[in-house]
Amino acid sequence: MSETLEKPTTPQAQANPLLKPWQTPFETPPFAEIRPEHFLPAFEQAFADHSAEIAAITGDPAAPDFANSVTALERSGKLLSRVSAVFYDLVSAHSNPALLEIDKQVSLAMARHWNPIMMDAVLFRRIAQLYQNRSRLGLTAEQMRLLERTYTRFHRAGAGLDEAAKKRMAEINERLAHLGTSFSHHLLGDEQDWFMELGETDSDGLSDTFIESAKAAAGERGMAGKAIMTLSRSFVEPFLKSSTRRDLREKVFKAFTARGDNNNENDNNATIVEILQLREESAKLLGFATFAAYRLEDSMARTPEAVRGLLERVWKPARARALRDRDDLQALVAEEGGNFALAAWDWRYYAEKLRQIRANFDDAAIKPYLALDNMIAAAFDCATRLFGVSFAERKDIPVWHPDVRVWEVKDAFGKHKALFYGDYFARPSKRSGAWMTSLRDQQKLDGEITPLILNVCNFSKSADGQPSLLSPDDARTLFHEFGHALHGMLSDVTYPSQSGTSVFTDFVELPSQLYEHWQEQPQVLRQFARHYQTGEPLPDDLLKRFLAARQFNQGFATVEFVSSALIDLEFHTQPASASRDVRAFERKELEKIGMPPEISLRHRPQQFGHIFSGDHYASGYYSYMWSEVMDADAFGAFEEAGNIFDPAVAKRLLDDIYSSGGSRDPEDAYVAFRGREPEPDALLRRRGLLETPEAA
Repeated sequence: MSETLEKPTTPQAQANPLLKPWQTPFETPPFAEIRPEHFLPAFEQAFADHSAEIAAITGDPAAPDFANSVTALERSGKLLSRVSAVFYDLVSAHSNPALLEIDKQVSLAMARHWNPIMMDAVLFRRIAQLYQNRSRLGLTAEQMRLLERTYTRFHRAGAGLDEAAKKRMAEINERLAHLGTSFSHHLLGDEQDWFMELGETDSDGLSDTFIESAKAAAGERGMAGKAIMTLSRSFVEPFLKSSTRRDLREKVFKAFTARGDNNNENDNNATIVEILQLREESAKLLGFATFAAYRLEDSMARTPEAVRGLLERVWKPARARALRDRDDLQALVAEEGGNFALAAWDWRYYAEKLRQIRANFDDAAIKPYLALDNMIAAAFDCATRLFGVSFAERKDIPVWHPDVRVWEVKDAFGKHKALFYGDYFARPSKRSGAWMTSLRDQQKLDGEITPLILNVCNFSKSADGQPSLLSPDDARTLFHEFGHALHGMLSDVTYPSQSGTSVFTDFVELPSQLYEHWQEQPQVLRQFARHYQTGEPLPDDLLKRFLAARQFNQGFATVEFVSSALIDLEFHTQPASASRDVRAFERKELEKIGMPPEISLRHRPQQFGHIFSGDHYASGYYSYMWSEVMDADAFGAFEEAGNIFDPAVAKRLLDDIYSSGGSRDPEDAYVAFRGREPEPDALLRRRGLLETPEAA
């Protein structure tokens, strides 16, 4: 694919660290040596190597068997995987203009590289022949699952189409790759461009720790001595909860919800329209009526109807609860003498006030007890008690930014298991959100390959070396992403494509959401929630009030999520022509479901990176809630055992969920762990929504 990349011929490219063996501990990427100009020649070589490996498979004169076709395919593309992992880590977590420009080239080159492989008639014929004769091949269960998934992956990519359809599918894939990259860059551009300086009169209601974080954010942007608001969610949500300045809350809220929708060079509306048109066309080429039908066929849910059924079941009681809460919040506004109707930028502020009245609790009270280092230690300790793994910080592992920390992970017998990288703080070079990814996946195909697993978050960094304090939501996010990390670190499979989180989208959130439960357990909080100044443990009274307040405002939280999931589903089930005007489509769908105007979508379409930066969660944002049905039910196994660290339950959890990756059917894996299918009402009980009239 050399024609797609502009390959520099600099001296640096001749001594490219991406193309040499890494003489680092555990063969980790030597980030200090890697420069933007190294990537294009590295991708060039990686594409060439991979193409040659594929050609060797398709040109093999021997009759196809599992080893010379499926296993050979698993062994191919090692250099491409290595270069891609480093590149996309930097693009997401520590980008710069040079990397973003290269990203545009690489996204197109990647599509042009993979299209002919995934639609190769000879390669597909070999795989299909094995698939048709699979019952006679004497395969292990892991091999059988791999063969079935390999066949499905090629079939769904269009390998069985005629040549004209393949050509069009390749064109669509290339264009979608470009559009997804553009969507991400636009969103990052709007986030980087906006900030709001906080003067002395602008900080009413904001905590000292918030102001310190705002000063640190200003320092990151070269504005030492000032304090600024950015559009990081870790800034926006606490500001909306705490600031007494209604005018500033409105300003911040509108800027946050307008990302990608400002009629500027970063506007994402036209990008969304074209993405939806191309997705619909690709689904129809493959014989599906809609993109959602195509996407969901290969999931636990199977159909759009099943997804809609779950979301609507949750929507009705959540909306009813939110409407009751809205009336209570409006009454609170009136009690305080406010002569205005509650607006979306008021909800969090007055919800916090109401929570203080009803539960005698607010986030500011517990935040001093949720120091980042203590919550990391809590996440590690729970993993040790559940799975026997231990964590030791390493200072000798190269990292991409000074804030990144690395721990060596060992199993219960003291054997090296993985490296875990934690990149926790927001900065202008990092995209918003929180995520887990890997620099190398676990596998045992050719010796024991141990994984390099990353958690990337956007917490506010305290200034002057003070401990960084987390909100309860931040602490939950830390445990959530660490649950994903454990899924990658505890993986114990043979084949690379089945490693770690390589599972159905509506199953991948189970290990992460399940792990959140331990963060809010009294015995965990009593041990690790300690005041950042005095070291005193969380007082029992405050702990009880925190636990009692957990279900407060769940109507709001559920409505903002489910509405986003429903919008995602509607975008991909209705004809693409219906969403030519994205803003009008959004308004129509929200009116159809009766969205309270005082609540905004968690992700408006123009900033909905889950579904438009790529297609991994397209038609699949519901997955968080589908997985929540399982995670709420799964934690019940520990509760029934009377011990949240019960060894027998933890062993089943490790064997059937965390270590098995994609080597098993997810439904079979869950039933093996739980002994039955999940109980749907567990989700409503957890959110405190089961007793509403609509749910009865």
